[in-house]
Amino acid sequence: MARPGLTIALLLTTPALVEACQQWLPESRYDSVELIGKIGTEHDGDLAAALAARQDEIDAVVVEQQLLDPTTREQLVGRGLLFPAVVVGEVKGHVDYHSEELHLPEDQLAQLGYTVDASISRFLRQGRADGRPEDAGVGSVGKLSRRLQERLGYLGVFYKRDPSRFLGSLPGDERRELLESLQRTYRDLLISYFRDPAAANQALESFVNTAFFSDLPITRTVEIHVDQIDEFWTQLRLEGHKSDFLQDYRLALLDVMAHLCEMYRRSIPPDIPLSGLASSRYRREADLPDAPEVSS
Repeated sequence: MARPGLTIALLLTTPALVEACQQWLPESRYDSVELIGKIGTEHDGDLAAALAARQDEIDAVVVEQQLLDPTTREQLVGRGLLFPAVVVGEVKGHVDYHSEELHLPEDQLAQLGYTVDASISRFLRQGRADGRPEDAGVGSVGKLSRRLQERLGYLGVFYKRDPSRFLGSLPGDERRELLESLQRTYRDLLISYFRDPAAANQALESFVNTAFFSDLPITRTVEIHVDQIDEFWTQLRLEGHKSDFLQDYRLALLDVMAHLCEMYRRSIPPDIPLSGLASSRYRREADLPDAPEVSS
């Protein structure tokens, strides 16, 4: 089935970052456009002006964290320039743009396409939850929600994962890079899990969203957890520290599993009977090394 093209505005100032983002936004699904003006050009780095000029064309944005200073954020929110958003930068645990944004560090951009889909799904889902009134300042947001629903269907991308982008369908190099990116995300989650819950939650969202949209087998999720704990254990042992507390990080794995279960629960369209899904929830990861038959 042909999938709709989505226009993604790249609000980035670093050429290398633009190139990296374009690499991980498949042309078959996304049309990425650079909107942030350079010095001396039309908008001269003004995010609000750049977005307002093409507001009716944009479906989502990928924005560099350093550009979202308090003044810029106030301008965007005040003018109702709110879009499904992926903020590229450090996971700090606070809101940079709006409450539905998702975060992705630069060393984890292999997950960008999946995170964009997750940001759109979250935007639409929250819009249905809060009703998004059409009064001043948010009317454009309601208009965008309706446009996305018309193009993607009322249920949006959440119920329309693309099998061609599942982990088992990716070329070997892309699969490896995606898994390495997920490992870095999981490491960020564990490092901040007890000391910075807000940052840990952002890392958890990133990992779970990519795991869901890439159809990461549950066994691989467990392997990533075990590998990271083993790495921590080895480092602590070399440094002469105790490692008993590492068992407490089982809570992080349980947290990830709980969020994944909730995503799969929400991914069942309300008009499809559960009895008809039993056989379709099992698949063979034949093209993944040593991957047994698992339930997704």
